[in-house]
Amino acid sequence: MPAVVSDTVAPARRCAYAVLRATFERGAYTDRALRARATGLDTRDRALAMRLASGAVQRAGTLDHLLSALAERPARQLDPPLLAGLRLGLYELLYLGGAPDYAIVADAVQLAKQHGRGGHGLVNAVLRRAAREGASALLGSLSDATPEQATVMHSHPEWIVRMWWQQLGSGEARALLARDNEPAELALRANTLVSDASTLARQLPVACHRDPLLAEAVVLDGPFDVHGSPLFRRGAFLAQSRAAMLVAHALDPRAGESVLDLCAAPGGKATHVAALMGGEGVVLAVERHRGRAQALARTARRLRARNVRVEVADARQTRRDGRSFDRVLVDPPCSGLGTLQARPDLRWRVTPEAVASMAAAQAEILAAGARAVRPGGLLVYSTCTICATENEQVIAAFLDSHPDFSLDDLAAELPALAAPGAGGFVLTLPHRDRTAGFFIARLRRS
Repeated sequence: MPAVVSDTVAPARRCAYAVLRATFERGAYTDRALRARATGLDTRDRALAMRLASGAVQRAGTLDHLLSALAERPARQLDPPLLAGLRLGLYELLYLGGAPDYAIVADAVQLAKQHGRGGHGLVNAVLRRAAREGASALLGSLSDATPEQATVMHSHPEWIVRMWWQQLGSGEARALLARDNEPAELALRANTLVSDASTLARQLPVACHRDPLLAEAVVLDGPFDVHGSPLFRRGAFLAQSRAAMLVAHALDPRAGESVLDLCAAPGGKATHVAALMGGEGVVLAVERHRGRAQALARTARRLRARNVRVEVADARQTRRDGRSFDRVLVDPPCSGLGTLQARPDLRWRVTPEAVASMAAAQAEILAAGARAVRPGGLLVYSTCTICATENEQVIAAFLDSHPDFSLDDLAAELPALAAPGAGGFVLTLPHRDRTAGFFIARLRRS
C-alpha cells in the first residue's frame, strides 16, 4: 500500500472529522454539529459526511476496542485529534468500503498531521495494519454471546445492554442492538389539513412506500432534502417516525373536542391531533421553554393547524383555570433510548442516574395531566424510550395512586405492536417494526 500522504483531504472526511471532535471533545450534539459544518458540501459529500460521522459516533465503543488492540495501548489514552482520525479511518475501512484503503488511510494521517501534536505516524501504522488484517478478521473476532461481549460488538454502554437483555430476552436484545447501528427510517406524515398521503407520494422526487396501519404515513426509500422541499414550505408534510404517528391515533381525538398536549414541542403530535380533528375543536399545546414554544407555533402555522393554541407553562403544575379536557396527551422528556438510530451520540450521554431522575419527573407530569382529564375522558402516556423504569413502572405507580383511572388494552387493538409480556401496552421495537421505539399507554377516567 502506498504511504504517500496527500496535501488535500476529501471534503466529506474533513467534515466528519470535525463533527467527531466536536462530539467527543466539546460535548456537541452530532446532528447539530453536522448541520453546522456541512453547509458548503454538495449533496453527495453531505450524505457521505453524515454516514461517516454518525457511524463513527455510534460505533465508537467497537472502534475503541479494536484500536486498543491494533495500537497496543488503550484508545482513550491517545491524543484526541489522533483518536478522531483513527476512529474515522477505521470506521470507513471496516463498515463502509467503496473507497481505496490507501485514500482512507492517507486522509486520516493528513487530518492527524494538521490537527495533532505529532503522532500521525501512529495513525498511519494502525490503519495500515487494520487494512492488512481486513474487516472480516477484525469484526469476525467479536461476539455477542454475553452482555459484556455484546457491549463491544454492538457498541452500546453495558448498562443499556444488560437492561434490554433482562427486559426483552437475549435474542430480542441482540437484534435491537444491531438495528441501532443501522440508518433510521425517514418517514413523512402527510398533513391531511393540506393534502393526503397518496398525493404526497406522487409529488415526492424519491421512491417511497406506504404503511398499511397508518393512512397518512409515507416511508422514503432514499435520501431526501426535507427542509429544502417546496412541499415542506407549503405544509404538505412533517418528518415524523411512524411510531410517533401512532400516539395521536391512540389518543383518538374527535372533531370539536378539547385536547391538552403537555410537553408539546416540537409539535409533531399536537399538529397530528389537530389534523385528526379536521381542524375543529381546540388543541392546547403546553411547552415550558419559550423558544421551543415559539418554534411550535411556527410549525402549527406552516401546517395550517389553526386549532392549535400554544401556551408557555410548566407541565408539572396544576392548571390555574381549572379547565378539564376530553383528552390529554402526556409525552414527557425521556431518555430517548428508542431513537438511538437517529441520534448517534445519545447512547454515550444517557446514564442510569438520568433515567431515574426522568422517571420521577414523568410521574409528576402524568399526575398533572390526570388532573386535567374530565370524567370519562382519556389520558395517553407515551415515551420514545425502551426502558421499563420510564414506561411500565411509571404507569403501575400511577394506577396504584389513581383508582379513578383504568388501563385500556391497546395491545388488543394493535397485537403486532404489543409490548412483551402482559399489560395492554404498545411498544414499537426498531428491529421488529422498522421504526423508532415508542411506548404508549392509554388510560380512561371513570
